[in-house]
Amino acid sequence: MSFNYANPYATTRIPVFARNAVSTSHPLAAQAGLRMLWQGGNAVDAAIAAAAAMTVCEPVSNGLGSDAFCILWDGKGLHGLNASGCAPQAWTPGYFHAKYGSDAKAPPKRGIDSVSVPGAVSSWVALSERFGKLPFADLLEPAAQIAERGYIVPPVVGQKWAAGAADELSRQPGFAQAFMPRGRAPAVGELVTMPAMARALRLIGATRGAAFYGGEIAEAIEAFAYANGGALTARDLETYRPEWVTPIGQDYRGHRLHEIPPSGQGIAALIALGILKHFDVGSLPVDGVDSHHLQIEAMKLAFADVYRYVAEPAHMEVTAAQMLDADYLASRAKLIDLKRAQDFGAGNPVKGGTIYLTTADESGMMVSFIQSNYMGFGSGCVEPTFGVSLQNRGHAFSLQPGANQVAPGKRPFHTIIPAFLTKDGQPVMSFGVMGANMQPQGHLQTLVRMLDYGQNPQAACDAPRWRYNAGLEINVEQQMDPATVSGLSARGHRVEVINDSYQDFGAGQFIWRLGDPAKEGYVVASDARRDGLAAGF
Repeated sequence: MSFNYANPYATTRIPVFARNAVSTSHPLAAQAGLRMLWQGGNAVDAAIAAAAAMTVCEPVSNGLGSDAFCILWDGKGLHGLNASGCAPQAWTPGYFHAKYGSDAKAPPKRGIDSVSVPGAVSSWVALSERFGKLPFADLLEPAAQIAERGYIVPPVVGQKWAAGAADELSRQPGFAQAFMPRGRAPAVGELVTMPAMARALRLIGATRGAAFYGGEIAEAIEAFAYANGGALTARDLETYRPEWVTPIGQDYRGHRLHEIPPSGQGIAALIALGILKHFDVGSLPVDGVDSHHLQIEAMKLAFADVYRYVAEPAHMEVTAAQMLDADYLASRAKLIDLKRAQDFGAGNPVKGGTIYLTTADESGMMVSFIQSNYMGFGSGCVEPTFGVSLQNRGHAFSLQPGANQVAPGKRPFHTIIPAFLTKDGQPVMSFGVMGANMQPQGHLQTLVRMLDYGQNPQAACDAPRWRYNAGLEINVEQQMDPATVSGLSARGHRVEVINDSYQDFGAGQFIWRLGDPAKEGYVVASDARRDGLAAGF
């Protein structure tokens, strides 16, 4: 399709056009990826290098103890990778009730008992082994150099660092040593070094990840967990494996959106698009109240089902295919009142704090990659010898009976979702939008702008967004047209205008294939809501 390259929302950013491209939320990570491409590596090599650099440059969102997911086009087909961690073997509802009381409904939000097995490093290894070209140690060296030499803290990361280094986290073991080196969060413009992380990155590179899942780093994590009353062991790390999966999809406007299957929330974007396809969205003004109202109501219907049914597939009472059934989604679309906001419940589909980056190369390989601590700095726990900042994804488990109840070796419900768009079985766009439950909402809103309204990826990225929370409550960005905001309120939406784009409205990276990559290349966008960079050559 052809785009209008005028951007009605911003004059500061225009798309990047290149045959080899990297788009991340930190410039140094984008440069790390480009280094691999310049050295003869491919898009997978670039993605791994950028992901490793992001653990250093944006620790407010991810770290060596994160989880990750990936969708990639290898030149012939799509592949999905689920590198989300599972519960330690000691984790049962009884384990948590004995420690936190019988009325506890979930594992704690912070601390060592919020840490499930980290999967991000395993994703780097798996991707490199199957699709990479360069030596694994080379991929992690740019990140190690950044950690060793240091980097200057940019504005958005600096703001979130200051907000995150509060009492709740500063009291967690290892946090102050790692992230408050001067007794406080570093200010914007200050130099930060992370020598422990540099040591870890080089050891992970030299051992192709073996040190993290069965050697020195695994032993250090076990000792750290034990010293702080946790149950995570080196054996839990040693037995962990990422899982190659087949992406699930939904057709929309002649294209097909692909997401990682449950236990992730990517299916929410597919459900919403499957509902929205029953309306002529493109006939409505792009930033008008009618268009936004339809998208919000479709998203609410999707979340109602996702929060009711999605868990690790083996524990779901319905399948993803049942949730995406065309007749079922058509029936859900009929529930939308074009003039009134509603609070939807789940249907019955049974018949009878994250970083995102994307890379592409001139051979046609495209990578959609996401890794996350879950809530900002995650658990707040940092193993000091190797600077491993541990996620708090275990908090997403429930201690109550149901599909998402904690159990040994089980994966929790996940919010982080990479996305990929195809047309007639061929790759079109690698993309993602960060930010908790904003992620499928960002996928929906940016795709509607591109596919229904012909906005180019950077314009779609820059446009004002809304975010559904719960019930009738939504947030909107302050730059949204006041007439649209008033119109949504008049239809019953409880609207709050806010000005915190980092988490509330997400941040995206987009690479759209223009044709033959060797001749026509890609158009690349990066979200101004973070410190990011779209770069290429």
